[in-house]
Amino acid sequence: MINLAKREIEHTLGKFVVTSAGVGMLLGIVLIMIGVYRGMVIDAQVLLDDVGADLWIVQEDTLGPFAEASRVHEDLKNTIATQEGIQSAEGITLQNLQIPTQNTLVRVTAVGYDPLGDFQIINPTRLVAGRVLMQEHYEMVATDKIGLKLGQKVHLGRDIYTVVGITHGSVSSGGEPLVYISLKDAQKLQFLYSNARIRNDRTRGAKVESPHMVNAVIAKVKPGYAVDEVAKQIQRWKHKSVYTKQQQREVLTKNLIKMASKQIGMFTVILVVVSTIIIALIIYTMTLEKIKEIAIMKLIGLPNGMIVKMIVQETLLMGILAFIAANIFAHSIYTKFPKRVVLEYPDAVTLFVVVIIASILASMVGVKKVMAADPREAIGG
Repeated sequence: MINLAKREIEHTLGKFVVTSAGVGMLLGIVLIMIGVYRGMVIDAQVLLDDVGADLWIVQEDTLGPFAEASRVHEDLKNTIATQEGIQSAEGITLQNLQIPTQNTLVRVTAVGYDPLGDFQIINPTRLVAGRVLMQEHYEMVATDKIGLKLGQKVHLGRDIYTVVGITHGSVSSGGEPLVYISLKDAQKLQFLYSNARIRNDRTRGAKVESPHMVNAVIAKVKPGYAVDEVAKQIQRWKHKSVYTKQQQREVLTKNLIKMASKQIGMFTVILVVVSTIIIALIIYTMTLEKIKEIAIMKLIGLPNGMIVKMIVQETLLMGILAFIAANIFAHSIYTKFPKRVVLEYPDAVTLFVVVIIASILASMVGVKKVMAADPREAIGG
């Protein structure tokens, strides 16, 4: 019976291969979409891991600088640093900027931190050229994805910054490229208004906000102290929201990408269903084309089970070829995507199981037609 399936495939080889390749491209998109989700999860935690803080102290009743707007006074870091169990504390800012390049403006996330403080925000393992920030003004470290060169001048706000370092793989929680500038420069960009606005606000009697603000205060806990207990004490006495590293990770991986994961999941299911329908239609068409031959097989006494086995074998082979094509397609294009795409072996195995199940279900369409075939059609034809 295997020979029958083999002969049938050889007879319609062109259609069989083209269909498998087409379905494979659809399944390849499924792998890419799963990889996009995996990449989102990894990107969401890059900055969190690079910072290495045990605690994130943010504006009360907010989820922190990654998920919501948060503003606290910079001098809060001095108060936090005196708390029992705290080893060090620093202020940090996060803001979206448009970086001018040779061809266009690139949207980035700028991280502002004190280069002379206790936290080294830039992961040295990501530094591929130059150095980290060493001055309190007019220096910038940028990720290589932006396209800036070492020593290049970048105009931001009222000032000109010099690129002193290039990193690789530095992204924000949303997957945007990162640049690093000093805390004082970041505060000027984010919180300091123009002279004209300051004059207008004073004339209107509006309060002029202090530029000495940060989006969060980060802290390290001394060895031997329970991080959760220290966090509770700060939250109780300072009336701020305090998140441990693990809690902030949950905010990033659940709150920020929850909706995106649902959307990716829906598209993945739709593509798998469409692939199953395509395979079913092709198998049905191939079955119709050889319905007379099937009737002859029945007429000479060939049992239905053997004919059904042929249909199932053809469908499974098509599914397997489509899965192979999907992997080839996905691995050949995933590096071309602007955001990180992570293709993992367990995801491919899961998709293979889904493809096998979908192929078996798709074969039922052809099987139904085989079971309904009348041997008398062979004589009547």
